[in-house]
Amino acid sequence: MCRAYYENQIAQFCKQTLDEILGEISRNNKFSLEQKQKNAWIKEISLLQDVFANFKDGGIAFEYTIPRIGSRVDTIFICNGIIYLIEFKVGETTYQKHAIDQVLDYALDLKYFHKESQNKKIVPILVCTDAESFENTILKYEDGIYNPLKVNEKTLGPMLQKLTNELRDDSICFENWVASPYMPTPTIIEAAQAMYRGHDVKAISRSDSGAYNLDLTTNAINEIIDFSKRNRKKSICFITGVPGAGKTLAGLNIATSRHNYAENEHAVFLSGNGSLVLVLQEALARDEYIRSDHITKKSFAKKKASAFIQNIHHFRDAAIKVDEAPIEKVVIFDEAQRAWTREQTSKFMSERGHSDWDKSEPEFLISVMDRHEDWAVIVCLIGGGQEINTGEAGLPAWFAALKSRFSNWDVYISKKISEYEYTRDETIDTLVKGLEVKTFEQLHLAVSLRSFRSERVSEFVKMLLDIEKNSARELYKELSNSYPIFLTRDLRRAKQWVRERARGSERYGMIASSGAKRLRSFGIWVQSKIKVENWFLDGKEDVRSSYFLEDTATEFDVQGLEIDWAIVAWDADYRMVGGQFLPYNFKGTRWNTIKKEDERLYLKNTYRVLLTRARQGVIIFIPNGTNEDITRQECFYDETYDYLKSLGIEEI
Repeated sequence: MCRAYYENQIAQFCKQTLDEILGEISRNNKFSLEQKQKNAWIKEISLLQDVFANFKDGGIAFEYTIPRIGSRVDTIFICNGIIYLIEFKVGETTYQKHAIDQVLDYALDLKYFHKESQNKKIVPILVCTDAESFENTILKYEDGIYNPLKVNEKTLGPMLQKLTNELRDDSICFENWVASPYMPTPTIIEAAQAMYRGHDVKAISRSDSGAYNLDLTTNAINEIIDFSKRNRKKSICFITGVPGAGKTLAGLNIATSRHNYAENEHAVFLSGNGSLVLVLQEALARDEYIRSDHITKKSFAKKKASAFIQNIHHFRDAAIKVDEAPIEKVVIFDEAQRAWTREQTSKFMSERGHSDWDKSEPEFLISVMDRHEDWAVIVCLIGGGQEINTGEAGLPAWFAALKSRFSNWDVYISKKISEYEYTRDETIDTLVKGLEVKTFEQLHLAVSLRSFRSERVSEFVKMLLDIEKNSARELYKELSNSYPIFLTRDLRRAKQWVRERARGSERYGMIASSGAKRLRSFGIWVQSKIKVENWFLDGKEDVRSSYFLEDTATEFDVQGLEIDWAIVAWDADYRMVGGQFLPYNFKGTRWNTIKKEDERLYLKNTYRVLLTRARQGVIIFIPNGTNEDITRQECFYDETYDYLKSLGIEEI
């Protein structure tokens, strides 16, 4: 893969003519070359040749593709072991905040996902050619990234001269750096946009030693699809994994790789997670609208995206109206553990005029794909311990439907599916008895990709919720070096903490349980419905975005999605009492103990979801109670806070 449109040693770069350099850049540019872009390159080349006229050492690269799925930094300059990222805004008269964030994002991506950059110092520089001179202070973060420097065309040369005179580090082989592999871990939104544009999962997901790569899972599913197609089989596959392991990413990759794959084969990604569907559809539409330079109508882009990612309930409703098989031969059901029980589905359908309904959602969805006369494949993405709402059936309902009506289907699982979070109180042998079961270990994703700073966050959260104190305490010691987890009783301090740690466009936000109804006095009003598209996608200037820390997202808003830094606001709905977590529901003027086992599990899973949403770090806010309010007594919060402190979680 050609990472840069142009690369050379500084001495050779300065000897070449402008036309030679521009010609090489243009030849490697796969996109239509507009005059505006050509003029910008001419300006950049001319300016840099003047700047580097007296430099003897260093390497330079133009339009270098960096890990965030296809973005390109204008210029990379490597000298004396230091990596300089130079981003040009030709003709710009001011240093815009979004441009500063852009060049800092580039630096962060190289630092964390580019192999040859991980232990190097990186200096991001924003060049606004026509802006006023700026008095820079040179500051370096702990990880070796410098605070972005702001220069114009006159101050770029003196600044680079100053930096190269003062900064030194271990030498970098320029050729090795340019050819270095990178292993990005994009957010699910970035990944969906990349695959929608045709990027392969291998190019946008990192590979962890000892972990099953997403690519292996995709290959395994493709083998099953091809086998089913050749042999006229109907197959159902269950992909399991820890929170953040990339199940949704794997599903999207399968959907894109098999969508319109052949004339008699179509694939669709279905999710009952309304927030995920809305956010991904909006993200894909916005991305296509921007990349088309606003030529494509956003409404058309949204409709196109909706054909690729659909709400599972729309698929179900369409199938009720006809008896024919759907056009899709491959269907991916995201968060299949949240499919409804027979009771919940019957209740919902009877309210819509289907009073004789007597099927669980898994049973009906399998029956729809069973209408195909030759072959069909269902891929169920299952999150262990992720059921968070009344009527969500979990994995057992899928096996019950297969045994009762569809025992002719081939079933593919991994051995990890036998764990309690998936099977609840039943054994896997009981669940699959009588079915044709085949084991593929690639169908389990064991390592969290969300928390790229540490792969064991989900394991720590499980220990925390299961009250495995000693194990959790030991694991926290390991995590604290790479994945910060803090505790506070001061919401103002929690907000300050995430704002100080987030750099560039890293997203931060406040999340809480939908049952956290007594946090309202702190401005955390979970009853107020947010618009998830704005919360997850809009920028720092939009009051509806997560950045403002005004709107609080609940487990229903964030499940399947992620942010970089999170404030988890913990209320008395799930509190420590006598050494055990007890679940409560607030109704009217009092807390009521939750007695139904399913509802108790849902609340535990709610906190599992909340505590595993952050990619880079989390701060837990537990307020001080007050005995003047019987609904917010001190004892409702203190024991939970003390328990978390006992695990070693540092308080601020």
